[in-house]
Amino acid sequence: MIKVNFNNKTVTVKEGERVFDLVDKKDRKNLVVCQVGSQVKELNYILSEKNDGMTVQLLNLSNAEAGRAYEASLRYIIAMAFYNIYPDVKIRFSYNISRSVSCQALTKNFNMSRAVDAITKEVKRIIDADLPIERVTVTIEEATKIYKKFHLDDKIEILKYRPENTVHLYKCGDYYNYLHNYMVPTTGCIHDYTITPYSPGIIIQYPRHELDAAIPEFEEEATYGKTLQKAYNWAEKAKIQTVNDINRKVDSGDTLEFVQMCEARHNKQLAELGDLIASDIEDIRLVAIAGPSSSGKTTFCNRLRIELLSRGINPVTISMDDYYFEKDIICKIQNKPLDDLDLEHINCLDIELFNKDLFDLINGEEVTLPRFNFQTGKREAGKKIKVDQNVPIIIEGIHALNEKLTQSIPKHQKFKIYIAPQAQMNIDNHSPLSVTNVRLIRRIVRDMKFRNCPASMTIDMWQSVRNGEFRWIYPNQENADYVFNSSLGYELCVLKKQAMEALNKIPPTAPQYLVANRLLKNLKYFRLIDDDSIIPCNSLLREFIGGSCFKV
Repeated sequence: MIKVNFNNKTVTVKEGERVFDLVDKKDRKNLVVCQVGSQVKELNYILSEKNDGMTVQLLNLSNAEAGRAYEASLRYIIAMAFYNIYPDVKIRFSYNISRSVSCQALTKNFNMSRAVDAITKEVKRIIDADLPIERVTVTIEEATKIYKKFHLDDKIEILKYRPENTVHLYKCGDYYNYLHNYMVPTTGCIHDYTITPYSPGIIIQYPRHELDAAIPEFEEEATYGKTLQKAYNWAEKAKIQTVNDINRKVDSGDTLEFVQMCEARHNKQLAELGDLIASDIEDIRLVAIAGPSSSGKTTFCNRLRIELLSRGINPVTISMDDYYFEKDIICKIQNKPLDDLDLEHINCLDIELFNKDLFDLINGEEVTLPRFNFQTGKREAGKKIKVDQNVPIIIEGIHALNEKLTQSIPKHQKFKIYIAPQAQMNIDNHSPLSVTNVRLIRRIVRDMKFRNCPASMTIDMWQSVRNGEFRWIYPNQENADYVFNSSLGYELCVLKKQAMEALNKIPPTAPQYLVANRLLKNLKYFRLIDDDSIIPCNSLLREFIGGSCFKV
């Protein structure tokens, strides 16, 4: 017998008992996963002597890790439904607009719209049956045979990149699959979702932890949607849609060619931007750039300026950071104490002064720019500048696309750019990679290298960063005139070494281990590109790994 702290009570349980067995039957369908000590575990986790004295905490859909497990379990059930009805049809899941997942048929001439009703009914049948989802461990040889039976050839390919000799699979009835995530204990735990036709496939929506377990209202995001479709089409043409595809590029010995191909896509986007701005330079007076953390904004701004210089356009750059209020003023504005300030809120910026300076500059006036001294926390007088006609002003920052910040400038005089990595990349057809994880890996490497900041600290800050993105950046991305996709198909092969070194320093007992372990599980599949001399000095990736020709 062992003792654990469960639901704020010390309870005695038998060795070999599951966490799921401790939960009242009436409450089971509202749970997803659990936390044993500092680690996330499935509810089917078997308690043993090593768990004696530990705290066992049940996690519902208000928890981020639980949200990921719920979404992966829903994908598992949908993949199972497809196999039950259309066993020869191959499908691929991708993350899509409006915080959803899309599912497309890879099998030619398969009509997804006609299949939606049948799939929806089969998904409901599987959920209503409340079937157990069991985790099993098999050898690589056994996994290969199982994957062949279920026509999961893409999963067979990735087995050779696993450092382990065994494979975890999930069994539900006679169906087997693995989606690189934790699973709910039974299909009946999935109770809230929508499946909707959306060309060329279907859209799947599910509860989001950041929305208190609500399903967001589906919003047609045309600009973002086009960017994702372009990313999908390019990945298909370049043959880098999955980890297998990427690793084959590295294994082929043509790594330099692979790197240059990805960099050429960035060059092409910059050339497009240069053409667009140059074609309307008589009207464009302001170029506003925004994007979430670790999108490569600093390097992008430098490269865009050079692109414009090649067209005879000499833009000036204004730092929005210099327009921050001093903290005592922000305290009064937000009516909060110093240690509770929201420093990403738009009211931290002197919007009135920013608008006035932009207006005066665009109308030919000389302006003394402010300079914020971050050491003293005070705003000082900076340099005097005057902007000639046909010289655009570049601004970059979290609020750059927010109309409130630049309301003194007519819309037709603004050119708005949204920058973010928009990779349509999968571990395999059923397991899409989150671009949010890619950005977090970028930031972990950068913070460790340039800010002497360990991965644990970066992970601790990440949720606050994400909250600011959802509040201030994503609502304005649809206002962009151009979306720059800063993803580089080869980047995780380069970031892998430094990222894994940083993440492996986080012990299993640390609270940050939950996130670190998830990132490590993704990174381990990528082949390593250890020679960074093949990466151009002006690459956006240099902003994170070092060696940039720009001062970043």
